[in-house]
Amino acid sequence: MQLWFTTQEIADLAAVGMLPGLPTTKMGATKLADRERWQDHLALARRRAGREGGGGYEYHLDLLPLASRLTYVAKSFRIEPADLVAPLADDGTLSARAREARDARIVAVRLADAFRRSTGLGARSADDYFCRLFNAGSIEVPGWLHENLETLSVRTLARWRGAAREDTARLGFDPATARKGTGLLDTANDGAVKVFVLGLLAKQPHLTAKHVRIQCRAEFGDEVADRHGELKPMPPERMFQRFIAALKVEHEVALTKLTNPDKYRSHFALSGTSAFAWVTEPNQLWQIDASPVDVLCLDGRHSLYMCLDLATRRIVITTSKTPRASAVSLMTRKAILQWGAPKGIKTDNGSDFVAKETDRLFRALGVDVQRSQKYSPQEKGHVERVIKTFQHGAGPLLPGFIGHDVADRKAIESRKSFAERLGCDDADAFAVQLTAAELQRYIDEWVEYSYSHDEHAGLGGRTPAEAADASATPMRRVDERALDVLLMPLAGGGGIRTVSKRGIKIDHHYYQAPEIIPGTRVLVRMDPMDAGRAHAFTPGGDIYLAQAICYELAGVNPAEQLKIDRARREAKIAEVTGPARAAVRHLDGTALMDRHLAVRKGDAAAREAERSNVIRLPRREEAHTTPQIEAAAEATRPMPVAPLNERAAEIHRQLLDDINVPMLRPRAAASPVDEAYERYRRAVQLEALQANGAALDENDARWLAGYREGPEYAALSLMRDSFGEAMGF
Repeated sequence: MQLWFTTQEIADLAAVGMLPGLPTTKMGATKLADRERWQDHLALARRRAGREGGGGYEYHLDLLPLASRLTYVAKSFRIEPADLVAPLADDGTLSARAREARDARIVAVRLADAFRRSTGLGARSADDYFCRLFNAGSIEVPGWLHENLETLSVRTLARWRGAAREDTARLGFDPATARKGTGLLDTANDGAVKVFVLGLLAKQPHLTAKHVRIQCRAEFGDEVADRHGELKPMPPERMFQRFIAALKVEHEVALTKLTNPDKYRSHFALSGTSAFAWVTEPNQLWQIDASPVDVLCLDGRHSLYMCLDLATRRIVITTSKTPRASAVSLMTRKAILQWGAPKGIKTDNGSDFVAKETDRLFRALGVDVQRSQKYSPQEKGHVERVIKTFQHGAGPLLPGFIGHDVADRKAIESRKSFAERLGCDDADAFAVQLTAAELQRYIDEWVEYSYSHDEHAGLGGRTPAEAADASATPMRRVDERALDVLLMPLAGGGGIRTVSKRGIKIDHHYYQAPEIIPGTRVLVRMDPMDAGRAHAFTPGGDIYLAQAICYELAGVNPAEQLKIDRARREAKIAEVTGPARAAVRHLDGTALMDRHLAVRKGDAAAREAERSNVIRLPRREEAHTTPQIEAAAEATRPMPVAPLNERAAEIHRQLLDDINVPMLRPRAAASPVDEAYERYRRAVQLEALQANGAALDENDARWLAGYREGPEYAALSLMRDSFGEAMGF
């Protein structure tokens, strides 16, 4: 929209009715501008560069009279149909009247924003023009918008614009609900009466209004305080009826959670819609579950086991008379042969799904097992929903249908009179005709020809068959015979056995496997087609060891077969003992002891070499004696001899002198430790001379004073104080 005008442009617009009340000639417009002195408004008037040095003034829209401005802006604004479309979002807390008011205010904000964009005005100026035009009826808008919005102001638009950015529910307003929650029972005793009534309904939903009123009288007395603190009589029963009815509507979810948790979980509990969006490839995740079939067979009611491939919604169904781990294994075998091996399986905590046999099968297949929380079927809601699809889609078509619940069963039974039902068993009452095999055949055909070709909303309108065919993911095939072995039932007690010299004991029979050494723990799988045959694996099931045969059950001559098995056992043992004996044949006589002592002597020499620079400190000693020790020492003393005469004594003394003459041989070099000991002994001797009052010469005195200052003297003195005479000083 143009905001700056020359006098010629003003005259032209006035001539076509866009600026009513202004001159329709250039001269008249120029005179008006001069008379009103528009050029004095520096912010709203500007020089215009003309041709060949000419020019004049341009004037802003705000200088024109208000009526002319409003007419020009109104005729310049065009409303787009998209600006009048109410928002699709629905606030569940708003009434119909409040939603209509909210929609009108959102549309008004949209129109104001569109008006500002089309005019190019500033935010406040644009809102001011828009409010004036809207209040004057100059903008053509639908009637419902004027019905909900009488007048607009700049401040109101700003407030609505902020609320629309944060929470559109704040724009809703319903005068009828403005007084909601202000009644006597809502506010009595600061809301305590309302809370008490809500608790009564949660504890016993079948209480009538009369019962509730009596309980309130017992709890609060015959008077209650209103919201202003004034005492009022207990409201009549009719008011309680209306109040209870409103409470049940207002707090339906909370009351359902307290009174019917299962209904709350299925109807109101928060449920995600993209929890498994990461599953995009076939066999990436399976969900499995079991449920009783709503159809009776000639041998009673069976349970169905269903496996659902989450990415393609394909299903496999098997039936079993009783829930057991073998039924899970057969269902898994059927699904793997049709689709290939899965990467993960989601299941619940049923005894047949957490059994050791089932867990061992999944681990052998390399499947990541995910278990849902207890009492949380919504965590595998896809397979739960498909089970319901089967029960409702195929069950009513089969003879023997007993309904989906007690009410359905009663309705089916009521098709016959009481006299006809009297003495009639279930087979007659429900027209049971199918055997278990026939039921399985009908289930398989329903899955193949009906379910697999029905469009599925979770697949974007494709069928499970189309989703499977469209996938380029390679199928991980499992050898059928290997799969059969993995599905073989385990021997009783978890299948773990310890091989003894009599073989492997299974149900009071011994199975011989001579290739397995006694004392070995094995995992045993029984051959379902041959009672006398079993297969032994390592306890983890990852290595096949041997086949075990029971002579009496396999129809084999025990005596002859035992000779053959003994020979095989001896050959098996000889594979180990032969090389072992050859390896030690050269060790005879004292060779073992000699080799042992040689190694230990080498160890001792190595230890001494490591400790060559370590000086062992002498131990402190003290004398220990007893009367018996004293007597024994007395016995070892030499007997007294007669004294020698002078001649003999002289000869004895001469002999001793000859013995003590030092030999003329080189003296061994003293070690650093001995030298240190000699220096310390010299210092001790000099100190003793000083203590006795003797005078030392100058050299000895100087040496002693310097030696006392060194660390050697301090260390040896400390050792002497600690060990005394044991040091030899």
